[in-house]
Amino acid sequence: MASTAGDLHWTLGDLERRAEAALPPEVWAYVSGGASEERALRGNRDAFHRRTLRPRRLTDVTSIDTTTTILDVPVAAPFFVSPVARQGLVHPEAELAVARAAAERHLLSVYSTLSTRSLEEIASASGNGPRWFQLYLQPEFSASRELVERAERAGYTALVLTVDLPILAPRDRWEQSGGLLEADAPVGNGPNVRAPARRPAGELGRYRLRAETAATWTILDDLQSITRLPVIVKGLLTGDDARRALTHGARAVIVSNHGGRQLDAAEAALDALPEVIRSVGTELEVYFDSGVRRGGDILTALAMGARAVGLGRPVLWALGVDGEAGVGRLFDLLGSELATEMALLGRRRISEIDRSLLGSPRW
Repeated sequence: MASTAGDLHWTLGDLERRAEAALPPEVWAYVSGGASEERALRGNRDAFHRRTLRPRRLTDVTSIDTTTTILDVPVAAPFFVSPVARQGLVHPEAELAVARAAAERHLLSVYSTLSTRSLEEIASASGNGPRWFQLYLQPEFSASRELVERAERAGYTALVLTVDLPILAPRDRWEQSGGLLEADAPVGNGPNVRAPARRPAGELGRYRLRAETAATWTILDDLQSITRLPVIVKGLLTGDDARRALTHGARAVIVSNHGGRQLDAAEAALDALPEVIRSVGTELEVYFDSGVRRGGDILTALAMGARAVGLGRPVLWALGVDGEAGVGRLFDLLGSELATEMALLGRRRISEIDRSLLGSPRW
């Protein structure tokens, strides 16, 4: 991995370019690529570019407060670290660097089943910082139960069930780069932890997926029977699915199309957000990720009804550019930009961000 250690003069606008220069091509393909032709990946950014915000003038904005709560936990800002697998491909400190940077700033962070470091190591690095554990269902429920029990013992305060990855989508850019060998991306949570399958078994006309893909909405009931942790469902794009999550006891949902890395024909996550808000927004907290890059993106999603907004690729970019210091700079820049744009909009606190901010679409 090329090094840019100590270079902390980058801006949010050139972070992606610097990360591409810092990382080997095959790692960059993993970090930056999306599903198939990457229509969903581009669509996520296009959805933000279409939105506009309406400022309120001559408002006293001498004091800006970005603090809020996420599932009743106080946090410094309404953005969090989304779960991203295999961060050790990007930097040797992997999730530990992210955990320290997030905890220092009292930001929520969510860590993947497929983390490079173990969930216990990450918890230790997080200290008292708020953290959740993301679960990929394992072929045997007993293996899923073991991960959940470990997370609860390690002080994670919620369980995030990802439901949009029964199987890994075709990812052309990744495949064209030669792909990443599993040996290059060890799973810190143990050799028996299984990643979602890359391809179905079988021949043309008849295919079969692994056992965990038989899960239905009752899996939420099963998980709640083995843990006291609140269950959050990640990867929803429709109001109907959000209602099902609510019916089966979910405490929150995350509107996401996996950053454009799964179904390439999927609707942009931001375009799906209003339907989910209409369906459950008065009964559940609704969070959002996919395509977030700037403070204005965070404000747009909040104005549309999201409670908080997740960051995926930008965290990996910052990690690749300068490890823990880079991730910390990303959080600081985003926080400053968020506060700046709140002042420009005439909003002093997060509770003042509502639909009245939304302007006419650009096209």
